[in-house]
Parts: sequence; structure tokens; C-alpha cells
Amino acid sequence: MDTITAIILAIVEGITEFIPVSSTGHMILTTKLLGYDEQEPIMKTYEIVIQLGAILAIALVYRKRILDLLGIGRRDRGRGGVMPASRLNLIHVILGIAPALAVAFFARDFIKGLFGASTVLWALVAGGVLMIVAEWWNRSKSRVTAHELDDLSYGQALAIGLYQIISVLWPGFSRSGSTISGGMLSGVSYKASADFSFLIAIPIMCAASGYELLDSYKYFTSDTIMDFAIGFVISFVVAYVVVILFMKLIQKIRPTHFAIYRFILAAVFWLFIMR
Repeated sequence: MDTITAIILAIVEGITEFIPVSSTGHMILTTKLLGYDEQEPIMKTYEIVIQLGAILAIALVYRKRILDLLGIGRRDRGRGGVMPASRLNLIHVILGIAPALAVAFFARDFIKGLFGASTVLWALVAGGVLMIVAEWWNRSKSRVTAHELDDLSYGQALAIGLYQIISVLWPGFSRSGSTISGGMLSGVSYKASADFSFLIAIPIMCAASGYELLDSYKYFTSDTIMDFAIGFVISFVVAYVVVILFMKLIQKIRPTHFAIYRFILAAVFWLFIMR
């Protein structure tokens, strides 16, 4: 892998990891167009490295919330200096990540057997359909009971965690796509669903990347370390910018817009991967 390829892949990873468009589909398509085999061990290792860069970016964006969850940050009090009756805590996070982690741990080999170009293609389409349905359902104000992240109930956090299993079992479905859609279908606002999706991505991706690194550390050599470092930094910077922009433009960029993009990507996927 040359340096230009490393830079391109890092940019693609940074852009697509946290928005609901399937980073898996983009990485497969990009490596194919660049003439590389995405399943090669060195490429898989590089993907883990740039994912870690993206994780660091999201951790930086949500650093105050993370410190708050750990009891380190300064908590914002409501009127009269009283803490809000309902507030996001570690139990919400655990409920949001436990189902996916359990399925990934016990079905790791089975999930690897599911991976394939046709699987990703149909996941892009199915994920887009789910996002359109979720937005339609969420339009009714009476169905939204959690407008902010701190309004999230334990039941809604668990529901989002269960929806996340879809992305674990169906490569290409998009983790953020399944969690944001799951949140909206569970009565959580679009913004709060995105916030929670990004927040629970940190422990989920750290666990997944850390586990994969146990098999891939041997590919960190003097020949690869520079490209790995470049990719890590670029992925970090791009992911940070993308998440900040996404949260600022969240009312203008609706799930249906991402769904349409997914349908277009599926068509491109069909032309360049399947045929």
C-alpha cells in the first residue's frame, strides 16, 4: 500500500464511520477501485488503525459528556441548583452496547461467514428503507418522548442496543444507521438518537478494534508504521470535522437524504463490485 492510497482510505473512513452511509461498503468499494483486496490482512489491519483515529475524534467531541458519565466532569444543574430528575448515565450506555457486544462475542465466526459483496449490497438498500420508515414514524411529535439525550429512558437505550445487533449480523447495514433509526422508532428525537449513537460508538469500536488488534499487531513493522500513523491522524481530523458539521446541520440533513445516497451507492456497488 502506497502513501496516497493510505491517505485516500483514511479520508473515506473519517467521512463515513459515524454517519449512516455504511463505512464498510465505502471501504470495500474504495479498495476495489484502487486495485487492492480489502480482505488482505495488511488492509484489514490498516482499517483497524484508521478506525481508532475516528474513535479518538468522537471521544474528543464528547469529552465533557464522557467525563460526566464517569463522575469526573462538572454536572450542569437545573433551576435552583437541582440536578435534572432524568439524566443519561452509565446504565444507559451499558444497555446500549451490551446486546451488540454479546452477539459479536458469541457469533464472531458466524458473522465473518456472512460477509460478502451481495450481503453489503442488500444491507445498503435495507438500511436505507429502515431510515425512511424511521423518519416517517418520528415525524409525529406525539411519538417522540425523548427530545434530548438526558430524556432517554432505560427502555429506549436497550431498544437502540437491540437495533444495533442488525449492523453486527448484517455487514454493510451501518452501525450508526441502525442505532439512529432504532432510536427514532423508539420515540427518541433524531438529534438525541444521533448523539447516543455517537456516544456508544466509543466503547463498541474500542472493544471491536482492540480485539481485532490481537490478531493483527504483527503487521506493525518499519515498512508500515509511517502509513499507519498518517492514516490515523487523517482519519482523526476528518472524523472530527464531519461529526461537528453533522450535528450542526442535523436539521437540514435528514435520514431520507442519507437513504437516497445509500440507494445510489448500492447502484455503484452493483456496477463495480457485483458485475
